[in-house]
Amino acid sequence: MESPTQPLQIKLPAAPAFPPERPAGYNMLEAIRRNEPVESTVHESVHAQPAVLSIRDFELWYGKSKALHGINMPIARNRVTALIGPSGCGKSTLLRCINRLNDLVDGVRIHGQMTLQGSPIYGPGVDVIGIRTRVGMVFQKSNPFPMSIFENVIYALRIAGERRKSVLAERCEVALRNGALWDEVKDRLTESALGLSGGQQQRLCIARAVASEPEVLLMDEPCSALDPIATLKIEELVRDLCQRLTVVIVTHNMQQAARVSHYTAFMYLGRLVEYGRTADLFQNPLLPETEQYVTGRFG
Repeated sequence: MESPTQPLQIKLPAAPAFPPERPAGYNMLEAIRRNEPVESTVHESVHAQPAVLSIRDFELWYGKSKALHGINMPIARNRVTALIGPSGCGKSTLLRCINRLNDLVDGVRIHGQMTLQGSPIYGPGVDVIGIRTRVGMVFQKSNPFPMSIFENVIYALRIAGERRKSVLAERCEVALRNGALWDEVKDRLTESALGLSGGQQQRLCIARAVASEPEVLLMDEPCSALDPIATLKIEELVRDLCQRLTVVIVTHNMQQAARVSHYTAFMYLGRLVEYGRTADLFQNPLLPETEQYVTGRFG
């Protein structure tokens, strides 16, 4: 459901509707491997939806090693955006930049801008805890805390100082319903979360992440350790969550990206290669390199 309040938007540089003319035999991925400058292909459709998050000229180094190169992309509000690409292409690094988890890594430095609803994510005086409250995170491996299901869900609320039992109980139920888990655990809230199945634990982690009502939810390979049935439940949950918030998901699974996302960004060695509506990227990409990747002929 669209919010009547439109976020402040930063106009990103317009990208051509078609890739620029290229010499015969030119391969963008080979040029990237040679560390040559390349121009990302961003479809015009990307700019059709209001952006909750804007990334401009963003670069990141781990010590002397450059991991992200000049990333420019808006993230559409109340939509699911998938980041795809081979291992080591920078997907998870970019994802972790959005809620500043890379701050915890020694030797990291960044250049460029990220804004959330027009407010800077990086910069002097930015409240990092506040950013992580507004941007939730679900990791590849479920990580429930060794405490009850109830205490897992309302953990962030307790840390924020909420002590009213009625509020905590209400927020717990809402979060578990949003995590598609309430009916399965409503009579087990005092039991240890470690007794849940793997798929249930991952949905619990999603419920815990949305309990503080974030604006954006980041998901890093949330289904990689799950069986097909648990994966299907998570995918259905992702599609439902975007009615209330914005989802950015990293996945190696092309079919999953095609099923759950509205927009898809193909990355390679820290560069954004092509970014557009998921249907366009999978069915009619503008770059032959993207077509080769999504059809399994590369990567």
